[in-house]
Amino acid sequence: MKTDTQLRDDVQAELSWDPAFKASDIGVIVKDGVVTLTGQLASHAEKYAVERAVQRVHGVKAVAVEMTVKLPFGNERTDADIAMAAERALEWNVLVPDGKIRPLVEKGWLTLQGEVEWGYQRSAAEGAVRDLMGVTGVSNLVKVKPKVSPADVEKKIHDALSRQAEREASRLSISVNGSQVTLRGVVHSWTERDAVQGAAWATPGVSAVVNDLLVDA
Repeated sequence: MKTDTQLRDDVQAELSWDPAFKASDIGVIVKDGVVTLTGQLASHAEKYAVERAVQRVHGVKAVAVEMTVKLPFGNERTDADIAMAAERALEWNVLVPDGKIRPLVEKGWLTLQGEVEWGYQRSAAEGAVRDLMGVTGVSNLVKVKPKVSPADVEKKIHDALSRQAEREASRLSISVNGSQVTLRGVVHSWTERDAVQGAAWATPGVSAVVNDLLVDA
């Protein structure tokens, strides 16, 4: 079990190792395994990369993000420019269904709205616009409304977990309310947590996933 000081050192080392951002721009505070990130970054893409980097560190139980995005001079774009770029990015992404998602932009913050049939399409839409220049944040409000019946959703998720994460399947609690799935239990890493969530989202009939899984490092 790492001390908070050891965990902070590991997080800072991971941030310094990742070339996607400047580690010197990021403050790291650790208490009881919970990592709080502070500072100001130059893009939403960097902010997202920082969050993912911290989640890779063994021992991190939770992450509180208090970072802000301030675009450097020359990287500003009008909301109209960002909206047009977002429309093109969605159009060119083969995983995003045509005409199903609408981007809205206000002061650099991009909101995605619409309906798709699969969770992976919702995730692909966010990934397509996250790194666009001028974007200061993304709200993914796209709804998943599958055409298939959700009656056997729970069984399909258990089957998927047995194939993909057999060690975790027996330790998890999966509850289904309509097309919403709630995941509870304990996993060994953030990677396993993401894998279980991905298995739930990939199941036909799932329109929302509440991930209450805890990471026991």
